[in-house]
Amino acid sequence: MTQPPTSAVDLIDQLTGLAPGSATHALRHQRDKVVAATQGSYDALFDPDLPGLSLAERLLVALYAARLTPSPALTAHYRGRLEQLGIDASQVRAAAEGTPADIAEPRLRAMLEFTRKLIEKPVEGDQAALLALPAAGLSTPAVVTLAQLVAFLSYQVRLVAGLDALKALNDNGALA
Repeated sequence: MTQPPTSAVDLIDQLTGLAPGSATHALRHQRDKVVAATQGSYDALFDPDLPGLSLAERLLVALYAARLTPSPALTAHYRGRLEQLGIDASQVRAAAEGTPADIAEPRLRAMLEFTRKLIEKPVEGDQAALLALPAAGLSTPAVVTLAQLVAFLSYQVRLVAGLDALKALNDNGALA
């Protein structure tokens, strides 16, 4: 059975500064299938051709989620991607520093509000929160994509934090 092509760049290794040959890199890559699946999920969720939510919307959600968590490395990554794409600076600023109320577009505002609820108080991600999304113009598949994106971002943030902690322990010789 042939393996699917893997990305030459591993975002998590980059963001955490995991160098090949380091103890934490070796530990993470003991399960290369998980490493590949994590990068593959990132690649799929931020594929410009993914229907339902624009790439800009997905990146703005990611920036906002990374900021709320907080994850400085992921915040910088997603802000950088938005700036590379030339996304409206006021939207980037609102996601990076403001609140959903700072967003003029009802669709994006509803997406960021839903993201905030899922990150800060998941119990508020109830039927009312879900129904606010179609009311703001999101299709059912787009709502599913948004929920999958927020779930992935939660995983990604925890993975980066965990690897940073392991790397700090390894670098200090605590795990040697």
